[in-house]
Amino acid sequence: MADHGGPRSHARAFEPTRALGRAVLVAGALVFVAVIIGRYDLVAIAAPFAIGTAISLVRRPRRVPTLEVSTAEPFLVEGNDVDVTVSVGNPNPSGFDLVVVRAVVPRWVRLRHTDRPYAVSVAGGTIAGVGLEGRILRWGRHPLGPVTAHAIASDGLLISRGAQTPPLPLKAYPATEHFDAAEAMPRAAGHVGGHRSRRTGEGGELAGVRRFGPGDRLRRIDWRVSLRTREIHVVSTLSDRDAEVVVLLDALHEAGRSGGIDGATSVLDITVRAAAGIAEHYLHRGDRVALLQYGGAVRHLRAASGRRHYMTTLEWLLDVAPGEQDDEPPPSSFGPHMVQGNALVMVLTPLLDVRSAAMLASLARAGRFVVAVDTLADSALRVRAAGKWGDVAARMWRLEREAIMGQLREHGVPVVAWGGAGSLDEVLHGVARVAVGRTVTT
Repeated sequence: MADHGGPRSHARAFEPTRALGRAVLVAGALVFVAVIIGRYDLVAIAAPFAIGTAISLVRRPRRVPTLEVSTAEPFLVEGNDVDVTVSVGNPNPSGFDLVVVRAVVPRWVRLRHTDRPYAVSVAGGTIAGVGLEGRILRWGRHPLGPVTAHAIASDGLLISRGAQTPPLPLKAYPATEHFDAAEAMPRAAGHVGGHRSRRTGEGGELAGVRRFGPGDRLRRIDWRVSLRTREIHVVSTLSDRDAEVVVLLDALHEAGRSGGIDGATSVLDITVRAAAGIAEHYLHRGDRVALLQYGGAVRHLRAASGRRHYMTTLEWLLDVAPGEQDDEPPPSSFGPHMVQGNALVMVLTPLLDVRSAAMLASLARAGRFVVAVDTLADSALRVRAAGKWGDVAARMWRLEREAIMGQLREHGVPVVAWGGAGSLDEVLHGVARVAVGRTVTT
């Protein structure tokens, strides 16, 4: 059975081309005419066609080419160059005349030679490389492929069936929207980190000088003040504690059309890039960052800190996608119970849906420190409505959106437009002052 299966597989590996059909037709026609009319000199003319075809078929390859697709970079950032290598191997002792390689190119990958096929000759028992050079234009997961190769052999008389590889997963992390904030956190939770706590303790930030009390360390005594007042005083410091920041992404809707890293930005582009920038800022300062997605399936990345968590955050952001029109997280799967009481919740939202406003209000009513970051791009605000009543409809839409913002501010939720570095300083200072007032009251 194995002997019979081998030839059948070889027959399926390569198929005749039109060139083989023409060679057989010419040789057969000349021999037929020579027999019919008695012109045996035509046999001498047909002999080279027949002999050449036979010699080419005798040294025909038996196996299709092998393919392997790889990239030197484990991960990329949108806007970076991508270099993919397609290794084409020839497992046969005889060489291939030509190997045609073609790849299915995803939308956000631009190859230097577009999606046209590549041709390379591969000698017997060797491997040839085909370089696919290009650029990734947008964040996300972009499967390059499948890659297909067809080998042409026996002087163009045979063509192999397509050898194919599965798509190569390319990951493009979002380009970080630089974010910087010099604010104090509303409340700190842990015992490490770069933020100043509201409570005294071991740290480097001076809180003041006070009288000596039980439990104070002798090395904290301020001798200058003690000698002047004739009472022992100690230096009080604020403890350095880490804070928990929750970045909540509103993915109920997408607005605008993305043009990649060099083009127009959609709401989802702004949301994902801003989230990456905010997470990088707070993780660099030693804080703990958690991520939540509202819209479609509820996704939650638990709070952690460090470089590894930053890479995990970028990986998590790759799968952010807008929900369907009627998708709404069930109340049992999303709510204030998913956010710690002392966390700063930064909600990246375009405020296009009343459900988003209700979600923000519920977090505020539960006592969470909430900041609404408006991610609706200016281009999306310029609504183009055709018809006689287009301008009226656009104005009504803007008024309705402003009314939602006003209601959120009445619930104590500040709304600020995302503008990159320093754009949230003022509102975060306000949140910190509110936190101090709550602490004093309690």
